[in-house]
Amino acid sequence: MRRSHAPVFWLLFGAGGMLSALVGPVLVVITGIAVPLGLLPPDALDHAHLLALARHPLGKLALLAVVALFLFHAGHRLLHSLHDLGLHTGLGARLLFYGGATAGSLATAGVLWAIGF
Repeated sequence: MRRSHAPVFWLLFGAGGMLSALVGPVLVVITGIAVPLGLLPPDALDHAHLLALARHPLGKLALLAVVALFLFHAGHRLLHSLHDLGLHTGLGARLLFYGGATAGSLATAGVLWAIGF
């Protein structure tokens, strides 16, 4: 019997969905509402603070987790949405969506690595 890779993608989809449900709204409130309305200090999202976050090992891990899991969640949802619409996706669509998520995750890891520690 041939083993399936589907559980891995469902795990990434579930983790990305949970993270986007819990962290996504917070990111929207902070960057789209709180800072523009002055509810947070004006320098809350300045370059120095965000660079310090991106240089800290735990900050790198958190940023990579958010970006990678959001990408895999989006790719999996798009793939299954096409299937729900009656477009039978094959290997090409899986390579496009999961490959795009993998490429985006690797690009994010590369940028975070290039920023340094």
